[in-house]
Amino acid sequence: MSMYAYWLANTGLTVHKLTGLMTEGIGAEELYALQESQMKKIRVLDEKDVEKITQSRRHWDVQEHWGKLQGEGIGFVCVEEARYPQKLRRISATPYALYYIGRLPEETRKSVAIVGARTRSAYGSQITGKLARALAQNRMDIISGMAMGIDADAHSGALEENGDTYAVLGCGVDVCYPKRNRYLYEKMKDRGGILSEYPPGTPPLPGYFPQRNRIIAGLADYVIVMEARKKSGSLITADYAMEQGKEVYALPGRVTDALSEGTNHLIQQGAGIFVSVEDFLQELQLQPKNITTQIDFRKNLLEKDESLVYALLDFYPVGLGTLIEKSPYGLVEILPVLERLEQKGFIQETIPNYYIKTI
Repeated sequence: MSMYAYWLANTGLTVHKLTGLMTEGIGAEELYALQESQMKKIRVLDEKDVEKITQSRRHWDVQEHWGKLQGEGIGFVCVEEARYPQKLRRISATPYALYYIGRLPEETRKSVAIVGARTRSAYGSQITGKLARALAQNRMDIISGMAMGIDADAHSGALEENGDTYAVLGCGVDVCYPKRNRYLYEKMKDRGGILSEYPPGTPPLPGYFPQRNRIIAGLADYVIVMEARKKSGSLITADYAMEQGKEVYALPGRVTDALSEGTNHLIQQGAGIFVSVEDFLQELQLQPKNITTQIDFRKNLLEKDESLVYALLDFYPVGLGTLIEKSPYGLVEILPVLERLEQKGFIQETIPNYYIKTI
């Protein structure tokens, strides 16, 4: 079945036409065997569709192409197969087929899609990583799009806890896009998978990304938008999720922040408010104690001066001048304290003389 489905997926027929064939009860292997006159009687196919199919049969060596795909280590599953992800059967414009490297998501596990801005803030990055780590510790799959920014933070957080995470690409699964995320791409082959509805070798064209967002939303049980500008692809994912009846959450922000325009608008539309990692875990009836215990233990290792300075920081940048003003330390005393906190992994200097918490 898969061999002929792979051929059908590459005939150039639209998702709508492929879905129509399934509705008519016509499988790929059956279609391949039909005569041209018989195909013309199928209601969902017009003359151009029949021409595409007949031309493809003449020029596409089914066995040769199927063998090449398997040789490249790329998995393939079509909607005709029982192992096709059940969650995607329930969405509009169900992908006829999926290509994947690694594994398909397990049907029995809950999943959360975490999406957001590519040029995110340090605050958004830290909250995303913390949430992904917490969900991974509770055996929740993380779904995202492997873009720079929030997507990468979500995948990284899950991988740090040896969790499973899946990237849905707007290109072929053999194309690592963006190239800077090669590390994540390679790690996900063993801890989750890379998925796409586009054939191998498909370049990352802009028009493909909005379409792939319906798959990100479709594979998830919950969708969280961490940061998003007013016109953002993350909002498209949220719209798909709402249409699919999924629960959507958004991280609120200041009305003056461009990165919060999209998320604040989602909340205005009725999305749930993401208050904190702990609160979200409780809503999902998960246990946040693992992370809390680990962080509390690490904090006990801080010296008194380190604890005092750490308490003055937040998940958004705080300037050196503000820290000196609010602490009993002068410049000479506070700089070594900040250096030790950074070495221990508690803080990060985002830009010169501005610091944020990392845990």
